[in-house]
Amino acid sequence: MPLSNSSSHYLALDIGEKRVGVAIVDTVARLPRPLITLASDQDLIKKLKELVAEYNVTLIVAGLPRYLSGGDSRQTAITKDYIKTLKEELKIEIVTEDEALSSVRAEEELKSRGKIFSKAEIDKLAACLILEDYLNR
Repeated sequence: MPLSNSSSHYLALDIGEKRVGVAIVDTVARLPRPLITLASDQDLIKKLKELVAEYNVTLIVAGLPRYLSGGDSRQTAITKDYIKTLKEELKIEIVTEDEALSSVRAEEELKSRGKIFSKAEIDKLAACLILEDYLNR
């Protein structure tokens, strides 16, 4: 369900090799919610461009994976390269937020609800948690 285009929004991305979880927040209400999970394929940038236009997105918060010690992992480098590509393609400000344990936290929250859930639901909820962390900082 599209949000009103009269205000601006931030998107958060939980970037993975197979899927990208997406969350959104209205910059006025500041109540983030999971939005969608997209396939990490050749259409991903096109779909993100569509979301940026549809929701009047002014900022993207990308989760940055790191080791719990804070050091960079192989996935950190992959994600940084992807963020660079996104900046060039989307022409929008992109900031990073430490995504430490966001997927674990998302899975625990979904388990606590006592319902069956998919990996896609974990991904978009993880993006929501990344966005909450960003807004709380």
